Amino acid sequence: MRQLLVLNPNTSASVSALLQRHVQAAAGLHVAVRTATARFGAPYIACEASYVVAAHAALDAWAHDLAQPQPQPDAVLIGCFGDPGLMALRESCPVPVTGLAEASFIEAARHGRYAIVTGGERWGPMLQRLAQALGHAHGLAGIHTVAPTGAQLAADPEAARALLAQACRDVVRQMGVQAVILGGAGLAGMAAAVQPQVGVPVIDSVVAGATWALRAHPVPPERKVPGFDVAWAGVSGEMAALGVAGVV
Repeated sequence: MRQLLVLNPNTSASVSALLQRHVQAAAGLHVAVRTATARFGAPYIACEASYVVAAHAALDAWAHDLAQPQPQPDAVLIGCFGDPGLMALRESCPVPVTGLAEASFIEAARHGRYAIVTGGERWGPMLQRLAQALGHAHGLAGIHTVAPTGAQLAADPEAARALLAQACRDVVRQMGVQAVILGGAGLAGMAAAVQPQVGVPVIDSVVAGATWALRAHPVPPERKVPGFDVAWAGVSGEMAALGVAGVV
């Protein structure tokens, strides 16, 4: 059975439970999904500072998971629409790694030009920069952020569905896109709810991430064993053990 490790880079146990449920449902019974929650950081990532800390937290959660007596993962999914720590994990991990945003960009681009709808206004420039860094800016027509954060949307699903459906219709009308990404771990499952009200495919970022884990991976791992290329100071014991002294 294939093993998929989902890293929740924030400290919210409810987001981890949501990720576990939706990723497992999308992956199917032939994939064993387990979700690791950040051991420090913010309960929800909504700004540059929390994003930077989340990248460290994702690395730490990965190192901690590897130290447990359990099967090693066959792939790693960063369960945040923003993919904090993606490049560092890809550099350090012997199996394929992606995040919700990258997987969604790939899925949405199959339909043509696309837009992003997500919660939290500070995510706009952050996601634009990420799309540029990952080479997907050419397909991204625009980003529409609604005022509530993903955490606030998840707390009131009924109101969130109405708000997000309208936002999706707006970007289709205004930008003429062929697909809309509904981005955010906290919005898992909402794409299916708003899809009947939107005239183009609505991509659920969590489902896109889970689906990616079942396909051939375009980015091969850079190493054969897990490890970092530096000696750490002041980090967790699990991260320190994977420093230069721990690299085989």
